[in-house]
Amino acid sequence: MSSLSRTASLKQRTQIVGSPRAVASPRITRKSWNSGPVLIGVVIGLVVSFFLAVGLRYLYVLPSLTQAFHDDSVSHLNDSGNSCDVFDGNWVLDYRYPLYNASECPFVEQGFNCLENGRMDKEYLKWRWKPKNCDIPRFNVMSILEMFRNRRIVFVGDSMSRTQWESLICMLMTGVEDKRSVYEVNGSKITKQIRFLGVRFSSFNFTIEFYRSVFLVQHSWAPKRGPKRVRSTLKLDELDDISDEWINTDVLIFNSGQWWVPGKLFGTGCYFQIGNSLKLGMSIGTAFRTALGTWSSWVDTMINPNRTRVFFRTFEPSHWSGDETLRLCNMTSQPLSETEGKDSSPFSDTVFDVVKNMAVPVTVLHITPLSAFRRDAHVGIWSDKPNMSDCSHWCLPGVPDIWNEILFQLLPGFKDASSE
Repeated sequence: MSSLSRTASLKQRTQIVGSPRAVASPRITRKSWNSGPVLIGVVIGLVVSFFLAVGLRYLYVLPSLTQAFHDDSVSHLNDSGNSCDVFDGNWVLDYRYPLYNASECPFVEQGFNCLENGRMDKEYLKWRWKPKNCDIPRFNVMSILEMFRNRRIVFVGDSMSRTQWESLICMLMTGVEDKRSVYEVNGSKITKQIRFLGVRFSSFNFTIEFYRSVFLVQHSWAPKRGPKRVRSTLKLDELDDISDEWINTDVLIFNSGQWWVPGKLFGTGCYFQIGNSLKLGMSIGTAFRTALGTWSSWVDTMINPNRTRVFFRTFEPSHWSGDETLRLCNMTSQPLSETEGKDSSPFSDTVFDVVKNMAVPVTVLHITPLSAFRRDAHVGIWSDKPNMSDCSHWCLPGVPDIWNEILFQLLPGFKDASSE
């Protein structure tokens, strides 16, 4: 039976059951009125049965619809952040990506623009992060631009932080009609060594700034009369001397970890120091935890949580093969199906341990697991130095865009925050 026939049949049955006129047919004679009370009782019974059936169906269907709407609402992120772990999921193909063209964004470093540097395959651009029990809403550039109006956003960290900073600028520039209204405040060119970069969106009166502080704590010359092998030190009990510039921001995003390795520390003659005392035997893990303790004390002391939302992004896994003496960058054409053990990091674990004891709320951007799948998305040989492979940094557009999409979703109510 067709759906149209079923609908017609249902209408006919409804008329028969629900209409007293349909029951009181012309065949009822004057003589049959002797049994009128019986017929009236039958009619009333049928009408009551009909409405009872409708009522029961209503009671059954309405909760189902309510649950359906509820399930739909919790499948998206909410203000509490309790409905879904946005960091637990998998990568899915989405041909609406990428979110921008790196060649049309003047703030992408040449070394990260993989397509411009000769990369031919483009599937690495088409992957979207899908949490298991919800969806990250589609990026809405105009909403974000309005949310950032009259604000100040600051990134602090290493080159991975700078990559995320570049990504955010390029994502937002797609919504700006006059591209000339977006500019670096000092006219500086983006380089790897510059300590401060600030891009202003003049039409919306906000800036997105980057401060290069790879260790977060103060890097200093070696103390006098120290061992010859000590050329410099990290003062683990002193935050970086540019930290005053990080105060009075609306959004503050930190990262650190990539430079906390033997080659960039002991290999360059850099050791640890607390007060006037050298800590030559201190492990990197202990030193990192001590440095984060100094950072957390600074945040608790200097940051006004009514003004500033603080984030700390966890360690970004690289995908080098081999040992430190012979590192190979064997990239894939698609995301990995398994994380190969790169979904966790002692640096990330330390961040969680430190943050949970802080007075000022800090949101951890735990991007370690989701980035661990993306062996395909690194710069590889498609940098501005093709003779040097790179399995640490990421192509733009690419994975850092997803970090920013998650960042946006963890900023509910931001536009109502104080801007005093």
